[in-house]
Amino acid sequence: MNKINALDRLIKALKVLPNVGPKTAQRMAYQLLQHNRADAAELAAAIQHALQHVHHCRCCNTLCEEELCAICADENRDQTRLMIVQMPADVASMEEARCHDGVYFVLMGQVNPTQGMDLSHISPHQLLARLESSRITEIIIATNFTAEGDATAYVLAELLSRFPLKISRLSRGMPLGAELEYVDSGTLAQAVYERRQINHT
Repeated sequence: MNKINALDRLIKALKVLPNVGPKTAQRMAYQLLQHNRADAAELAAAIQHALQHVHHCRCCNTLCEEELCAICADENRDQTRLMIVQMPADVASMEEARCHDGVYFVLMGQVNPTQGMDLSHISPHQLLARLESSRITEIIIATNFTAEGDATAYVLAELLSRFPLKISRLSRGMPLGAELEYVDSGTLAQAVYERRQINHT
């Protein structure tokens, strides 16, 4: 068995990044090794440091260095309103839009039946445990307006139906196929303010 050389190993590693194919990974590897060796060393050190120190927040499941993220640790946040988003980047988008002063839960994934991605891909047990010991009265489902996001929202609504909570979802003013991370702040804020209730408590 031939041993993979260092350059090929780097190219293969870079391909794990979203939207990075073989050619892009190859160009990135050449750029780092030929022109940016000092930056490449800093990148490697930063990745190693993050792997050692970044973990999931005990309450909301986002990525942070402490036991609780800054939002969960903020006693001034509205503890009765929980927004469920798919990824940590969605929290950042919501915070930038300044349209939610409650708390969050980050699924770290989505439901996609066509790819065999079921409930186990969205941390259901941690979400339910969070609800069992909280003062939450309303849940805002803020999944993407894609087929996978719609499927995730449906599964969440069914999962949470046993709780006496008001459950709403972002307004359909969001563009079809939109991912929260790429929606402008104004549209995102409007979608939150005009959210629609999807259950009847």
